[in-house]
Amino acid sequence: MAPKVLVSDKLSESAVQIFRDRGIDVDFMPDLGKDKDALLAAIPAYDGLAIRSATKATPKILEAATNLKVIARAGIGVDNVDIPAASKKGVIVMNTPFGNSITTAEHAISLMMAVARQIPEANTSTQAGKWEKSRFMGSEITNKVLGLIGAGNIGTIVANRALGLKMKVVAYDPFLSDERAAKIGVEKVELDELLKRADFITLHVPLTDKTRGILNAEAIAQMKPGVRVINCARGGLVDESALAEAIKSGHVAGAGFDVFETEPATDSPLFGLPNVVCTPHLGASTSEAQENVAVQVAEQMSDYLLTGAVTNALNMPSVTAEEAKIMGPWLKLAEHLGAFVGQMTNEPIKAINILYDGNVTEMNLEALNCGAIAGIMQATNPDVNMVSAPVIAKDRGIKISKTTQGKSGVFDGYIKLTVVTDTTERTIAGTVFSDGKPRFIQIKGINIDAEIGAHMLYTTNKDAPGIIGALGQVMGQNDVNIANFTLGRSSVGADAIALLYIDHPLPESAMAALTETGLFQSIKPLAFSIT
Repeated sequence: MAPKVLVSDKLSESAVQIFRDRGIDVDFMPDLGKDKDALLAAIPAYDGLAIRSATKATPKILEAATNLKVIARAGIGVDNVDIPAASKKGVIVMNTPFGNSITTAEHAISLMMAVARQIPEANTSTQAGKWEKSRFMGSEITNKVLGLIGAGNIGTIVANRALGLKMKVVAYDPFLSDERAAKIGVEKVELDELLKRADFITLHVPLTDKTRGILNAEAIAQMKPGVRVINCARGGLVDESALAEAIKSGHVAGAGFDVFETEPATDSPLFGLPNVVCTPHLGASTSEAQENVAVQVAEQMSDYLLTGAVTNALNMPSVTAEEAKIMGPWLKLAEHLGAFVGQMTNEPIKAINILYDGNVTEMNLEALNCGAIAGIMQATNPDVNMVSAPVIAKDRGIKISKTTQGKSGVFDGYIKLTVVTDTTERTIAGTVFSDGKPRFIQIKGINIDAEIGAHMLYTTNKDAPGIIGALGQVMGQNDVNIANFTLGRSSVGADAIALLYIDHPLPESAMAALTETGLFQSIKPLAFSIT
């Protein structure tokens, strides 16, 4: 059955056509996102939800979305999606961070120049029949210092344009490296220094707990007198009331705002102030940008639903279509390793360590981590997936770590998973053979070579004669067919293990018969998802 996608906001017809061309069943209902009750009733039927800003993906909507796998936002901001709730539900949240970058950056530059030369007010005055040349004394931007708060994709474009206008650019961004700063031609500074030096300040960061109110009254007081502030990023980054007071006092010379704390903004402390230019969240409002983000949404969602490729996800690692092809067997191996230790562990897990050896270290390890953790968590919660598993692990206080090393043995690469509880430590390792099939190669430090099947039986015992016979006899007496039989031991007469690949789930009668032999320290039926 083809995946089914709901487009609940106004999106370019090009996007809808891409879904159809890719063989996806799409319903285009651009006004549904405004009707919460109608969306709530409709959402259970869909695998994907394509939105802009009108649709609100609340916890209530997500709870009702029993089949939903992905939400994609045509644009950068995902304030209208409850990402923690989506993650716990196992729903991937994507955005399109590049489709409207140029448009938003250009709008920020436009507002900066409009504020520098008081163009809107001068226009209004002139068209009113006045000729107030002396009233509208502007400021050149050449050789002025532009303070960039946020040097990501949009911030970098703004910096490039500003440098072209012969401005000097200083940037504050905790994630900006010295090398990257040099490459884009900006000076990396701390926020306090930026506030003191900048003639113009423009913001290009998301709204988070750390960035909310980043330009509050205290920060505004540190600004250079005569500064002009531009915000085309997110409302809430600037304390509008504090900025309004600074404009009234003359400390701040002007402001250009495209975003507001409350939207639609029917009122703001900034409205009506001299040399304040306000626009109604037009940063992405060009025909080119809307077409770009719509096409990106359709392509990203289609790729994920059809191939498993993850692009621009906000709550799990991205995996390209090419990576998905190469990593598929290794991802399945990671899930199988997790499933093994998850089914073997009956007490709270304290820590998970994942060791990557050899050629596997060159793959997308964050995605493989998610696969292994999902395999572990699915032992107690089958609904967990790669998105929700890390969230659940974090909620449970489980410490996750990964280690990498060069090729250390006969295999070109392998994954070793270790799970720690209060009383025990379990380890299992596996690799992928040239035929693309995952294999277990070590359990409890004992080397084996085990094919993985949907139904398996794992036993431990002291190395002694009769184990193979006992297993074979009990399986035969209970009509259990053995597809594959693997043995291993640490040394003669010491710890030994057996792993049987059987055609069907182990019947209780066979379990009881094995227990009655008294030969086994542990007997554990296992199940793996092979599809």
